[in-house]
Amino acid sequence: MTRALVVVDVQNDFCEGGSLAVAGGAAVAEAVTAHVRAGGYDHVVATRDHHVDPGGHFAEQPDYLETWPAHCVVGTGGVELHPALDREPIEAVFDKGEYAAAYSGFEGSADGVPLADWLRGHGVDAVDVVGIATDHCVRATALDAVAEGFATRVLLHLTAGVAEGSTAAALDQLRTAGVELEGSVHRP
Repeated sequence: MTRALVVVDVQNDFCEGGSLAVAGGAAVAEAVTAHVRAGGYDHVVATRDHHVDPGGHFAEQPDYLETWPAHCVVGTGGVELHPALDREPIEAVFDKGEYAAAYSGFEGSADGVPLADWLRGHGVDAVDVVGIATDHCVRATALDAVAEGFATRVLLHLTAGVAEGSTAAALDQLRTAGVELEGSVHRP
């Protein structure tokens, strides 16, 4: 089995001090770096929200379900991967959401290559998904990984969720879809 680690949206705007911060985001960045350094992956990739003009995804009065405050805008520091996340082992970064909402890393591409195609092109048949946020982009990425035929595991201790209720609902949805869940969600 060829396994890849998919690091989802560990970006400045989703960590403490960012425009859409998730509590524990910086700690997740550090923990993911330590996990990668411990080894065991054939490939490591990352995803980023990468907004240019995502239309109705941004709102001045967001509902935090369909609309959000501006975040991860191209040309700002918020779009960048968090400095505690070691970039060296990351082979490709898949940007998503330039002109529309995008939650799943499988909606992204790197140099024009979609994530699923990149993984298949590198012989990957299993993925571990980690990052921010458990109840949004991690959930969507893991669900799409299963739909694309990859054996999928979410390493919950390397994720941070926005809210307890939505995280619990996401975990139920992931279990039902056949995603293997390991550990428990990082709590700051």
